[in-house]
Amino acid sequence: MRLGLLGGSFNPVHNGHLAIARQTREALGLDRILFIPTNLPPHKSNSSLAPAQDRYEMVRLAIASDPTLTISDVELRRPGKSYTIDTIRLLQQEYGAQTQLSFLIGLDAFLDFPSWRDPRTLLELCRFVVLSRPGLLFRSLSSVPLLPPIPVASLMDLDAGQISRIEAPLGKHGLTCLRLPACPISASDIRSRIRQGLPVANLLPPSVESYILQHHLYQEDRNRTNS
Repeated sequence: MRLGLLGGSFNPVHNGHLAIARQTREALGLDRILFIPTNLPPHKSNSSLAPAQDRYEMVRLAIASDPTLTISDVELRRPGKSYTIDTIRLLQQEYGAQTQLSFLIGLDAFLDFPSWRDPRTLLELCRFVVLSRPGLLFRSLSSVPLLPPIPVASLMDLDAGQISRIEAPLGKHGLTCLRLPACPISASDIRSRIRQGLPVANLLPPSVESYILQHHLYQEDRNRTNS
């Protein structure tokens, strides 16, 4: 099985997350996308995070009707911060050697990859798929340590939309850079709209919107600044 791993705080999960998962699965020929809600993300302040169990439940509701999308509580089962290398090792044990793992990550987060825990070992564990993000250019990868030299011309073609994908050797399993349609939806904007009492119907699955309202999430402090 070819399994794509999509981690994140999903605070809350929204239609943009679902579109990214489906577009990536189709573009790369993956069998399933596994959503992995974080417990305590090591690179984010948790001041604006809804409880982990609530974020997990919202993802479960959002993907319930799509058999190609599934969810894991692997990071919720562990105490402390959620480090990617620990998650990958646990998933390798759960799914076995017959499953090919592809770790999906936004370009913004991947630019910080050298600061992750044990990045060199991580590159030997699974394939990395770097996804486009609004306002960022793939050519910025040319200055990231640990990465193989990728022709700048190819990165510029990717940024310009002349190509949609680049494959490069990286670690044991390789690196894919994938350009997706721009997604204007952001979780921080959704949280802000909820605090202001503005509509979010077109941004969230109805089941997630109902869950947020029922559990009074993201409404506790209208003056709080969220990351």
